[in-house]
Amino acid sequence: MGLDIVQFFENKTILVTGATGFLAKIFVEKMLRIQPNVKKMYVLIRAMDKQAATQRLHEELIQKELFDILREEWAENFNSIVEKLSPIPGDVSCENLGVHDFDLRSEMWREIDIIVSSAASTKFDERYDIALAVNAFGAKHVAEFAARCVNIKMLLHISTAYVCGNMTGVIQEKAFSMGETLNGSRKLDVNKEKLLVEELMNEL
Repeated sequence: MGLDIVQFFENKTILVTGATGFLAKIFVEKMLRIQPNVKKMYVLIRAMDKQAATQRLHEELIQKELFDILREEWAENFNSIVEKLSPIPGDVSCENLGVHDFDLRSEMWREIDIIVSSAASTKFDERYDIALAVNAFGAKHVAEFAARCVNIKMLLHISTAYVCGNMTGVIQEKAFSMGETLNGSRKLDVNKEKLLVEELMNEL
């Protein structure tokens, strides 16, 4: 990361979704390594409660080999660095990211400067209701949560894999309108898809 980018993250509070995933894990480690003066990192982890989220944070991030360089660099002060990580039990497929504690939610809305959204399912054969809830409505819920953050400076969405379909060659970044698809049609209604899923689930 360039020096000005590193300085940008100084004293900032960051929310990371999908924190136990491949890319987010690397982001969390690198952020702590190159900018130890980050203020706080909320890490949203799918878990039943704070204790379970904390356990997943330690088992799937902090204790991994990925953190060995950070462990060596900070030695006895390593714990003071990883204490900046605040595990939050939640789920992007739910409104308010599944953060049920109103006081915690209010604190996050006050404090968060940056959101790095990396939660997604990359399974080829994921159940359609789960894929829709996480990959489509998850992104919507993160955007809605970001809109409540009074000091938000940046929302970075890392899209799930394979979003370009079968396209080849140079693929330009392009903003899509609601309902627009890769082939240019505007026939996709995500709310109708959700309704279809709910009807089928009720039948089952």
